[in-house]
Amino acid sequence: MSTYLADKAEDLIVEGPSARFTYRRMGPQGGVPLVLLNRFRGTIDWWDPEFLDYLAADHDVIVFDNVGVGYTDGEPRDSLEGFAQGAIEFIDALGLSQADLLGWSLGGIVAQRVAVRRPELVRKVVVAGSGPAGWVPDAPPFSEKVLGIMAKPDADLEDMFYLFYPETETARASGREHFDHVATRLAAGGPAVSEAAAQGMLTAAATLLAAPFDEVVAELEAIKQPVLYANGLHDVMIPAHNSYVAVQHLDNATLVLYTGAGHAFLFQYAKAFTTQVADFLAA
Repeated sequence: MSTYLADKAEDLIVEGPSARFTYRRMGPQGGVPLVLLNRFRGTIDWWDPEFLDYLAADHDVIVFDNVGVGYTDGEPRDSLEGFAQGAIEFIDALGLSQADLLGWSLGGIVAQRVAVRRPELVRKVVVAGSGPAGWVPDAPPFSEKVLGIMAKPDADLEDMFYLFYPETETARASGREHFDHVATRLAAGGPAVSEAAAQGMLTAAATLLAAPFDEVVAELEAIKQPVLYANGLHDVMIPAHNSYVAVQHLDNATLVLYTGAGHAFLFQYAKAFTTQVADFLAA
């Protein structure tokens, strides 16, 4: 039986213009909530409950599925603008006047677009295992292996190990712990990301990869909120180089890199990273 409080959080529903959003809320309410935006092919069942428990120890934490993803109905989006609009609709539907955002992977790019689109709605942004809204000069390209796994509708555990963790025993041990942590929610048989939703995410990613770098820089320079960028040094999905470049074009940014970690550094270093997030939000 799970010992994590996050595994006991109930599924809640709120009506938005485009969908009935499913979300979970945990931690003490009051102050500015922290809204989490998920990765490619991720649903709310994939957030590590240990990570959520650490975050929710002192914060009002909200996880949700965007329009057409997982538990949330509606027509899946296929652009960054569409994902950002879905997140805005969700936050507005909850009646929140302001929120902090933590986006992982694709969610980090979405969080930054939300901060540009609705600056009065977003107080602070945490960008985890992600980058700006486009590829950056001198960054290594996606490998054929990464692209192949991303396109698979039935990626197995070994595929996910490769994407999320370096090929060291320490990192893989952390990966096994992460997959054990999410097993309780996944075993309940909730909806996965449909292939239509996944294809929409891939379409959005392809568009972002083709964005001219001057447009990428302009979007970064439009973000005036404090931003915490964090990444694993061995991320095969979105290299740490992209984070390093991004913070050079932000008004108020902090960059934290974790050694011996990759795309899922936030779960591998759950205690250290959530402490960093708490300090950033409290500053």
